[in-house]
Amino acid sequence: MILHRPEEECGIFGIFNHAEASNLTYLGLYALQHRGQEACGIVSSDGKTLFSHKDMGLVADVFGNQETFKKLPGTAAIGHVRYSTTGSSVIKNTQPIMVEYSRGAIAVAHNGNIVNAQLIRAELEAYGSIFQTSMDTEIIVHLLATARNESLVERISRALERIEGAYCLLFLTESRMIAARDPNGFRPLCLGRQGSSYVVASESCALDLIEAEFIREIEPGELIVIDKNGMTSYFPWKKIAPTPCIFEFVYFARPDSYIFGKNVYMVRKEMGRQLAREHGVEADIVIAVPDSGVPAAMGYAEEAGIPFELGLIRNHYVGRTFIEPQQSIRHFGVKIKLNPVRDILKGKRVVIIDDSIVRGTTSRKIVKMVRNAGASEIHMRISSPPTSYPCYYGIDTPNRKELISASHTIDEIRKYITADSLGYLSQHGLLKSVGMDNTPYCTACFAGDYPICFPNMGADPQMDLFDKELQNDRS
Repeated sequence: MILHRPEEECGIFGIFNHAEASNLTYLGLYALQHRGQEACGIVSSDGKTLFSHKDMGLVADVFGNQETFKKLPGTAAIGHVRYSTTGSSVIKNTQPIMVEYSRGAIAVAHNGNIVNAQLIRAELEAYGSIFQTSMDTEIIVHLLATARNESLVERISRALERIEGAYCLLFLTESRMIAARDPNGFRPLCLGRQGSSYVVASESCALDLIEAEFIREIEPGELIVIDKNGMTSYFPWKKIAPTPCIFEFVYFARPDSYIFGKNVYMVRKEMGRQLAREHGVEADIVIAVPDSGVPAAMGYAEEAGIPFELGLIRNHYVGRTFIEPQQSIRHFGVKIKLNPVRDILKGKRVVIIDDSIVRGTTSRKIVKMVRNAGASEIHMRISSPPTSYPCYYGIDTPNRKELISASHTIDEIRKYITADSLGYLSQHGLLKSVGMDNTPYCTACFAGDYPICFPNMGADPQMDLFDKELQNDRS
């Protein structure tokens, strides 16, 4: 792992009633690669049988051989790109999960995290269920298999009633594709159409690549069934106030996507403008930590009237693994991915814009890199509030003791990263940038105000430790 920042979640894509379903699913996953680079998979249906191919690695590597698609026939398919938030990084934990049970075959792809997974798993195992993976997603399959309801929609509805946490789900049977989004609406999910084919994707950028029309976002608490008769929408669960994840705007979503009714690029640019209003400073140039910091840096530069420059160049061809030289090179992990442009930085007072600081180690290395390139002053600006709490809704953040802002003041962080000044966007400023439209966004990673309470699991030391820390903070 090269940079210390919150890791990607997962991405899902599905298409129904298209002659090239698997090929288009491959393209959809390619567009969603930023949401997970660990593993990927596709399950297709020809109306009678489900077919699966999945492996560890990037989409282009796993599906780079055209022969692969001959093994994925049919007019319907769902796919998944994964970064593990629960479950280890092994082939058996790749998705979609496909199973055969008494009512036929079904495949499931999941983006999110189930917070009561351990409790349900323990209950199912006590009644004889045998699990093949360590993923929380497999719990949904077991709940479906044990449900007594006759219709698949009812079985899915009843199964998901037991689930607490974040989920965007795609199910595929021989004859149907079903999408579901949790009532809180933590993660984005959208609906599109290409001719007579329906498409479901984590982000709208996946629709753009295959030239599908964006219809709308799938609503929180909505379950959609797509079959030969068209599309049917259900709202089977109790309606609550949605709490979409605000960090999707900060870092995870692609800037060309529309999520939660807004364009990510425009929101990030406004975050930069607001950051300049809150933490302006005399400087010569504004630079970004690419790529997620670029829109905010442009907004900051515009608002502050300071030139924006590409002071750090990113190597886009770095994979998730690399061979380090035997002879130690200082800051190798950052240097292989980012390189400063010395002629731009030399003798300049520089504002560096990044989206977040997690452990602080990467920011420290970047500041030292820019200073070594000749910058006379370095002012670090972060386009989000301090990340002080871990996420349990599908983002793989470190535990709380590893989050630098959980135990250090802003000035202590500034000294650690060796910047001349440090400023974070306020939570009010972030909400203002996203749009004060009365949407109660989930800001748990900043404030610890978790929308869903955790079960008293007892057997999870990390969760117990976190609960104690949270209680101490609030007392």
